[in-house]
Amino acid sequence: MTKPFRIGLAWHSTRSSNLGVGALTVGNMALASAAAMRVGLDAQFVVFSPRETGPPYVEDVETRVIDGRYMTSRKGFLADVGNLDIMLDIGAGDSFTDIYPRKRFLYLWGTKALTVARSVPLIFSPQTIGPFTKVFETRLAAWALNRAAAVFARDPLSFAALKDLAPRAPGFQVIDVAFALPFTAQPKAEEKVRVGLNISGLLYNRGYSGGNEFGIEVDYRALNHLLIERFAAMPGVEVHLVGHVFAPNQPRDDDGATADALAAQYPGLVRAPHFTTPGEAKSYISGLDFLVGGRMHATIAAYSSGVPVVPISYSRKFEGLFGGLGYKWLVPVRGLSTEAAADYVIDAFERRAELATDIGKGLKVVEQGLETYIAELAMHFAAAAARRP
Repeated sequence: MTKPFRIGLAWHSTRSSNLGVGALTVGNMALASAAAMRVGLDAQFVVFSPRETGPPYVEDVETRVIDGRYMTSRKGFLADVGNLDIMLDIGAGDSFTDIYPRKRFLYLWGTKALTVARSVPLIFSPQTIGPFTKVFETRLAAWALNRAAAVFARDPLSFAALKDLAPRAPGFQVIDVAFALPFTAQPKAEEKVRVGLNISGLLYNRGYSGGNEFGIEVDYRALNHLLIERFAAMPGVEVHLVGHVFAPNQPRDDDGATADALAAQYPGLVRAPHFTTPGEAKSYISGLDFLVGGRMHATIAAYSSGVPVVPISYSRKFEGLFGGLGYKWLVPVRGLSTEAAADYVIDAFERRAELATDIGKGLKVVEQGLETYIAELAMHFAAAAARRP
């Protein structure tokens, strides 16, 4: 019997309350499985993630919880990574940066350093790279990037950051793996237009601290109230509140609590279900006619299922990703007033056929990016398998 090819998945999650992280995990597993199959390998996954308490939406995988004791124990991460054939580290999608506390960065960097120390090939799966502005973190980041077998940036801005940090690193610009998230397409309503509002609890509550640390210029709360009122007043339009992060133990970050409050304030809105898997969320979104989204992976779910979408950006990861697809339809972090942003979204809704055409063009870029990633993974998988004793 052929020995399974053991693939580590660092900073993925099988049960995160943030379905965007789940979408990364399920999408990356699908792409890695396709790459392994292409070179005749039987993929077996080990997921390394922070402690999560939600129900699992990925079965039949080994899981490890990253914490201080596990990372420093000889029988912990170092031992487990030594039993792998290769490590795919996705950095939770957007966490390989110094904009978060140093402790968090050191955990992110530590998985990479210990993987390199065990001579296990390290792959940076498609993710945001940077920004880096602090000398200490910048040097550590460059060290890890230069020792990777391959680095995949999911957008042009991240690829430029990679080339600035580590110009000799084997880098590729591809696309977010969540575009590969499987789903079941839902039928459209025949006699109504379904408009989805994916309202981020985090942005609605002005960030983790309440001080708008993301620096967005629109009043996000006021913007969504305007959109609810304007869409609800349109004949034949049905407004759906669509959450993508369900974290009752983190009320400032919980889309579900925000949706419940708005549904109570505005009778007649449709409160979408509490999704338990990222595939459920994407399937639901596929049945909408239009989506306005504050969570990036909710907007990716819409885009990749052909639903006209207007993302509300709160960081450069939005501009980088959608800019790389030639998709101009988003509310930027800065540059629009709240009223102007509402007008922009309504205009996009009226022109949603044009948005759908632009999505059709961009999906060709998505397909090419995913194929590049699969082909490169297949090559690295084959090389890693050949190095086995």
